[in-house]
Amino acid sequence: MTDQAKGLLITFFGVLFVVPDALFVRLIDAAPLTIAFWRITLVGAVIGLGVLATGGVAPFRAVAQAGRYGVVYVLGVGASGVLFVIAVSLTSVANVVFIIASLPVFASIYSRIFLSEPFSARTLLTMAAVLPGLAVIAYGSGETQGATLAGDLLALGVSAAFAAALTAARRVRGISMVPGVAVGYLLAGLVILPWAAPLSMPLSQMPLVALHVGFIVGSSVLLALGPRYITSAEVGLLVLLESALAPLLAWMVVGEDPGPYALFGGAIVIGSLLVSNLWVLVRRSRRRTAAP
Repeated sequence: MTDQAKGLLITFFGVLFVVPDALFVRLIDAAPLTIAFWRITLVGAVIGLGVLATGGVAPFRAVAQAGRYGVVYVLGVGASGVLFVIAVSLTSVANVVFIIASLPVFASIYSRIFLSEPFSARTLLTMAAVLPGLAVIAYGSGETQGATLAGDLLALGVSAAFAAALTAARRVRGISMVPGVAVGYLLAGLVILPWAAPLSMPLSQMPLVALHVGFIVGSSVLLALGPRYITSAEVGLLVLLESALAPLLAWMVVGEDPGPYALFGGAIVIGSLLVSNLWVLVRRSRRRTAAP
C-alpha cells in the first residue's frame, strides 16, 4: 500500500469516527455543561495518559517550549471543545456542522494576519462563496424548529477557535500538538467545573458517555496520523464528509429535520470548499504531469 493510500484510508476512518459526535450530544440525557465536562476531561485524560505511556513528559515539554503558539493551541482546542457541546444544545446539528465547515476561511484570515501569508485568488473566491451560505443558515435559524441564532454564533466561535489552534500549530509544525489536546481539554474541564455539576450525570448515561469518548479518541488519533501521508487539500475533501453525513445521521436516528435553509446554505458552504480543494488537487496533478 502506498503512503497516499494509507493516508487516505486512515483519514477516512478518522472522519467516520467523528461523524456521530453531535449525535452523541443529542442522545446523552444531561445538561450541556455536564456533557461538555465529561466529554473533554475523559478525552483529555485518555490522550494524556497515552502520550505519557508512549513518550513520557518530553512531548508536553515540547508544547510548552512552543511559547505563545502552544498557549494559543491549548486555549483554542479547549474552548472549541466546550463551545461545540453548547452550540449543539442550542441549534440544529446541521447548522453546527455546516457552520464549522467554514473553518478554512478563518484559518486563511489568521494565516494572513499572523503568518503574513497572502490571500490567493482561490481563497478570496472561496470566502466570497462561503459567506452567503453562512448568511442563509443564520437567516433560516429564525424559521427552522430547534435552530437558534445564538447556537449558530457559538458554532461560528467553534470554527474561529479551532482555526486559531490549527494556525498556531502550523507556525510550529515541527512539534506534535497531540499533548496540547490533552492539556487544553483538561484545563477547559477545570474552568467549567463550578458550573458543570458532573455528579448530576445519571449512571445510566455513562455507557453512552464512554462510547462517545471512545469515538472522539479514535478520531483524534487517526486524524493526527492520516494527514502525515496526504496533502491538506485531500484532508479537506475527506473532512467535508463529516459535514454531509452528521446531519443525515441525526435525521435518521432522532428525526431532526435540518430544514431547507440549512440544507441550501450548507450546500453552498460545502460546495464552495469542495470546488476549492478539487481545484488545488487538479493543479498539483497537472504540475506533476508536466514535470520532467
